[in-house]
Amino acid sequence: MGRGKIEIKRIENATNRQVTYSKTRNGLFKKAQELTVLCDAKVSLIMFSSTGKFHEFISPNISTKAFFDLYQKTTGTDLWSSHYEKMQENYRRLKEINKKLRREIMQRMGGELDDLNIKELQALEAKMDSSLVFVRDRKYHVIKTQTYTHKKKVRNLEERRANLVFNLETKLDHQDGIVDNEGYYEAAALGLANGASNLYALRLYQGYHPNLILHHGEKYGSNDLRHA
Repeated sequence: MGRGKIEIKRIENATNRQVTYSKTRNGLFKKAQELTVLCDAKVSLIMFSSTGKFHEFISPNISTKAFFDLYQKTTGTDLWSSHYEKMQENYRRLKEINKKLRREIMQRMGGELDDLNIKELQALEAKMDSSLVFVRDRKYHVIKTQTYTHKKKVRNLEERRANLVFNLETKLDHQDGIVDNEGYYEAAALGLANGASNLYALRLYQGYHPNLILHHGEKYGSNDLRHA
């Protein structure tokens, strides 16, 4: 009993349809490979599944471009003419846009104004006023940002200076407790002994001798100084 003829129609079940597509595609690629090897044929297969996935086979002995060039030469068909016309049309459109933009730039710089009527001049003036507003807003924003940045830098420098001064004073105070201050003491005592009226020398001398008493009314340079 012979096999019945199988009707070729779309497989409704999506899973079965995908499985059949994969198996048939692999079979076609295998046959294309066999034709390439056994018969030295040039074969190209391009497939798109129902989900939009792209699959391609091209014989190793030819590139895709060379294959289509050979197809055009053999059949006398120009595959790129329509595409070339679209590219030319797009080029003409972009060229016209570029020409208009260049003309508008020249007009905003004060050139090519002779052919404009009063309405076009008024429209150009309105555009320039609007552009001026945006430029000024941007300028003020940049100035404000730069001012804030500089103020922040100044505050940081002031804080660093204050920290350095504090650390230096702390270090000096610490050294005063452990370092011999004989040189400072002698300089201050020498200034007082010579009758100098240097208030700084007196304070320096008195700073190292807190028990030093200076009678009111006496001159800084007098020798009537005594310890309590």
